[in-house]
Amino acid sequence: MSEDIPFDRSFSQHAGDLVQLSPLVRRIVCDNGGPFTFTGTCTYLIGTGEVIVLDPGPIHAAHIQAILTATINEKIAAILLTHTHMDHSPAAAQLQALTGAPIYGCAPHSPARPLNLGEINPLDASADKAYAPDHILHDGETLDIAGLRLEAVHTPGHTANHLCYAFAAEQALFSGDHVMAWSTTIVAPPDGSMSDYMASLEKLRLRSETIFWPGHGGPVNEPQRFIRALLHHRRHRESSILTRLSAGDRTAQEIVGNIYEKLDPRLKGAAALSVFAHLEALVQQGQVICDGEPTLGGRYQRV
Repeated sequence: MSEDIPFDRSFSQHAGDLVQLSPLVRRIVCDNGGPFTFTGTCTYLIGTGEVIVLDPGPIHAAHIQAILTATINEKIAAILLTHTHMDHSPAAAQLQALTGAPIYGCAPHSPARPLNLGEINPLDASADKAYAPDHILHDGETLDIAGLRLEAVHTPGHTANHLCYAFAAEQALFSGDHVMAWSTTIVAPPDGSMSDYMASLEKLRLRSETIFWPGHGGPVNEPQRFIRALLHHRRHRESSILTRLSAGDRTAQEIVGNIYEKLDPRLKGAAALSVFAHLEALVQQGQVICDGEPTLGGRYQRV
């Protein structure tokens, strides 16, 4: 159940439109909406005159042109990436070819660990394996460019290489896909890790930013309160999984059928991977055992 999270799905911005969010931040939304992307990927333009483009999005001609049009009288000084999913990073190389701007940000895609899913990960195709940054930023490292400073905050969980960016000038944090106002984040092994995701939520909960600008949808207001709700939700999900195991469920697919209500059929595969991520974490904690190494198709039971 996710009714305990104060979601805001009222977000509305036409694809291609440029919206001023604050004195130093503007947003363009790509026309790539769907069950995983909500209304589309949010690309942020940070600064004026000399601009940092954060998450330029997929290879989408109209969106790339919208970025160029929005900055026609400005210089794109840098391209910055939160993570390497196909809805966030592929346009970076094309935008660089058109502007000469260097690419900064997360490390190239690499799964968190080898893991036998038992079948092909239906989300594996979402990894942008062609991404090649000029400069990789690490946790706590700052990007100082065009009079702007952003601090990289390593937040693995959704992906192993996920970075958020703190923008102290406006007490804001660009949260990528780690924290979003419209939905919970997909955590899909082997790139995603539930243990890492929960630790990263705790890390952000202790920060002082007053607004998050996410990779999809509108802002996360009162972010610390919102993160507490996300943590509560995940712990409740974990409890539900343990209850289902006690009731006799043995596979991720059985658990999905019993704990996800009114699930969009397009999200069934992602839900199974999310449950598997919880099961893997529970095995690591010693609360659950598997008939071998944890796999998507494995059989589980409570200790």
